[in-house]
Amino acid sequence: MAPLSVVRAANAAFSPSYFPVAIFVGGTSGIGQGIAQAFARYTKGNAHIILVGRNQAVADSIIASFPKPTVAEAKHEFVRCDADLIRNVHATTSSLVARLPKVNFLVLSPGFASWKGRDETPEGIDRRLALHYYSRWKFIYDLLPLLRTAKDAGEDAKVMSILSAGIGTSVDVQNLGLKKSYLLGNPPVASSSYTDLAMQSFAEQHPDIAFIHSNPGVVRTQLLSRASWTIRIFNPLLEVLAYPWLVSAEECAEYMLYGLFQSERGACRRGSKGDDIGMSPLKEANIRMLVWDHTKEETERALQLSTTNS
Repeated sequence: MAPLSVVRAANAAFSPSYFPVAIFVGGTSGIGQGIAQAFARYTKGNAHIILVGRNQAVADSIIASFPKPTVAEAKHEFVRCDADLIRNVHATTSSLVARLPKVNFLVLSPGFASWKGRDETPEGIDRRLALHYYSRWKFIYDLLPLLRTAKDAGEDAKVMSILSAGIGTSVDVQNLGLKKSYLLGNPPVASSSYTDLAMQSFAEQHPDIAFIHSNPGVVRTQLLSRASWTIRIFNPLLEVLAYPWLVSAEECAEYMLYGLFQSERGACRRGSKGDDIGMSPLKEANIRMLVWDHTKEETERALQLSTTNS
């Protein structure tokens, strides 16, 4: 794995011949914010950067920190989306597809920490799985035409879901979505496994586009402070105990951006230093198809439910 100085030098060498368009879902806090700011810095602000999140004031502050662009087409903007609901994701992607000419980079990092059991959204999806998997899948699926346009023009087209690459080891096909048994289904392993398989499916359909599942490691962010009250109570103690292994969101962002830039095509997994950690052990085509069909049906059902109840 490359040292941080080498990673920063490699990132600084990013100089595309095209005008880049980048979307950062979860880009208003933590790792997502760090990556968006690093991307803005390395492009000198000369890009169309879209932060997708929930807090306009925070987004405005982040955008104000970006370098001032020197090209007229550069644009930095915020799009509000509470991504735990599929209907919100659908509304956001529909708007983006209608007005953007392309997308070169799609980075997804919305997070939610909880020790609670199953906590369903009004659409009937567990909130943690919604943010960590289903909504991310929906963003990728809906924005693929824009990624396809970029790739067909000979430009970069890359997707990165920052979650937990490396811990996905199995899928219980009788309990997809963890509706039968939640805690025994192990939500972190389930979302990681689903993501591995989804990236493989996307890459199978679009082999020249990069689909990356990355693991940021243990990072100092505000995620725990926004978690359920049981986690917030122990947050100070957890941070003290974990401090020797924690890295800043800014340092993590450099490694994640490095992994994004270094990935060329197909499905891959990246570790906390941006290094390639090899393919997932989950390779069975039948399981991959079952997870794909389940995800498509679940997101369509959620969207239909929201339409019916509106």
